[in-house]
Amino acid sequence: MAKNIKVTLVRSPIGSIPKHRKTIEALGLNKLNSFNIHKDNGAIRGMIKLVRHLVTVEEVAE
Repeated sequence: MAKNIKVTLVRSPIGSIPKHRKTIEALGLNKLNSFNIHKDNGAIRGMIKLVRHLVTVEEVAE
């Protein structure tokens, strides 16, 4: 697995269930096209899997 991943919010969480909105917030995303770089680990991958319909993921070199 890569060292870092870039998570970008591409769809609005308006109308999503509260658990998805809190997950987006926990990933550090607040506006459309905002992004955050996280270490690639199981916890982050699980969060991304929950909201995969709202975000895109790219591997980033350190």
